[in-house]
Amino acid sequence: MDVPTRMGDGSLVRMSRADIEAEVRAGVEAAVKRAKVPPLGDDEMDHLVDVFASAARFSAVDIGDEVILSSDGVGSQDVGSRINDLQTFEQTVCTDTVELYHHDYSFKPIKPVLPFEQETMRQAQFLLTVPCQYGAMPDLGRYTTPDGPVPNWSQLLPLGKIDEARAAQEEAVELAVDDIVYVADGMYEAGADGINLDTAGAAGDADFLAALKAIERIRAKYPEWGIQIGMASEFVLGMHGELEYEGVRLAGLWPADQMRLAAQAGASVFGPAINVNTGKTVAWNVARTCAIVKPCTDAAQIPIHLNGGMGVGGVPMHALPPVDAVSRASRACVDILKLDGL
Repeated sequence: MDVPTRMGDGSLVRMSRADIEAEVRAGVEAAVKRAKVPPLGDDEMDHLVDVFASAARFSAVDIGDEVILSSDGVGSQDVGSRINDLQTFEQTVCTDTVELYHHDYSFKPIKPVLPFEQETMRQAQFLLTVPCQYGAMPDLGRYTTPDGPVPNWSQLLPLGKIDEARAAQEEAVELAVDDIVYVADGMYEAGADGINLDTAGAAGDADFLAALKAIERIRAKYPEWGIQIGMASEFVLGMHGELEYEGVRLAGLWPADQMRLAAQAGASVFGPAINVNTGKTVAWNVARTCAIVKPCTDAAQIPIHLNGGMGVGGVPMHALPPVDAVSRASRACVDILKLDGL
């Protein structure tokens, strides 16, 4: 009997159990080939098949296996003010943490409006019970011309100006670190429960280095504060190619090594991000995600909150991902990876 399932873009398809099993095994095989990770065990793949071959509308972990739900980008002013949105996520969505953010979601443009963000954070702390952190992206590209002070390495690299491109990235790293720490200082003073450096590595290895160096400085200042880092993708792109953190080359790192450096820098929570292939099924994508992330969770030194939503973690790339796909992806990843959170 064919059962309904989803593609990576959220579209509905019907497949037999045998077809779903083939998708799961192909997803694992793709991870093994690309990320050089061990394959999932047969029992783990069988469990994934059971999850995706079920015709149930919704799937969930067993009672007692629930995990923390942390959030990035909460407070979009969809319902009243940003604080009203945070209250909705606390009281209606029942998330375990919430995150205040500025609509630009990058540390550089937050700097000039920090006093206003501090006031909003302070009000949120008076009204919320769940932990409320502040989040933004390192977003290294913000520091390039014409809007920033350093040359644009994306323009220099095609011209063969490798040294100039690398120098520009190195300069941008230091500027970004200063801005991230400046915002963190302000949010700590405003009573934030933590800070989230989200989409780290989006501009490549220099972007990831900026996040690590900022975390290191923030942790030295605030030993007990929450510091979360969420990655931009599964693989750190070598836009610079030669940058290192504590003797480890950043270009080419997969989640397990990303996690080790994040923990070394002082992060409290690490969020790996595995990209979705919209032309493949959700079963294929989740199987690939689990195989790539399993070495990370097996070696975890800090809590692991997998990024799951809109194009990462097996969740379809869609503004409103269908709940049947989201619940299956979430359950499967929690069951196989023994995640601390999502």
